[in-house]
Amino acid sequence: MKKSERQRQFVREHLELFRCPSCQAPMTAVVDNSISCANGHRIDFNRHGYLHFLNGAADTEYGREMFLARRQLLAAGLFKPIVAAVADRLPAQPQNILDVGTGEGTPLLQLAVQRQQAHDTLIGFDISKAGVTLATQLDLTAFFCVADLRQLPFNDESFDSLIELFSPSDYGEFKRVLKSGGRLIKVVPNSDYLVELRRLLYGRDQVRSHYDNQQVVDLFRRHYPDTRVDRVRYQFAIPDGLQAPLVEMTPLHWGRGAKRLTARDLQTLTAITVDVSVLTGTKAK
Repeated sequence: MKKSERQRQFVREHLELFRCPSCQAPMTAVVDNSISCANGHRIDFNRHGYLHFLNGAADTEYGREMFLARRQLLAAGLFKPIVAAVADRLPAQPQNILDVGTGEGTPLLQLAVQRQQAHDTLIGFDISKAGVTLATQLDLTAFFCVADLRQLPFNDESFDSLIELFSPSDYGEFKRVLKSGGRLIKVVPNSDYLVELRRLLYGRDQVRSHYDNQQVVDLFRRHYPDTRVDRVRYQFAIPDGLQAPLVEMTPLHWGRGAKRLTARDLQTLTAITVDVSVLTGTKAK
């Protein structure tokens, strides 16, 4: 079975998860190369096998080169301890899991490897076509789509768990698609996240030299008063040749006043600090 056909088969088997982005009616059928709702709205699978749920073009600066660089670092293990921490916060039984802002999909793949005995149903979405196109190339039983987190193409109470690594949030939509008792696991950077790269780009005393996540954590707590916060902090040894991709994978170098790094600057990046908080909240029953 071709990968595009496997994607269509996945949607057939999990049709109850999806709803129409135009009228919000449940999707009711997969016929030939299309998915349709009861009101006749239809969306075609593209040649990569995924669905494009946006009503219009995506507004994103994240392109293919950035996602390719991210995949290199993540495949080398940059986020593996973070993924392990997320896995620790999931129950052992099978879950319907939605990966918010999945990008090129590597964290979801690594989570699936850790939870291969759980037989989860995995869906990842991103607003970037470049990221989702790369995600469909992974050897992973999951479905990827292009969608907007402010108008999720999924039915109410469809997912047991939502995960998001460094992505924006729409808590109203998250609560809508989460089942009662379901959990949201959000990973946010702490002050020392990629601090060595920040200092190379901006020095030690500029606004972008530091990061404060307190407002993000406070907002999460307002929506989930039972919030559990766990810090994950470690040093990652950067493999030779991956210094430039490390810079490319993050928008840090886009900021005003960022230094253009030389080959000598990159040679000083032998290790990088990963410092995050893993926020876990539960939807009230």
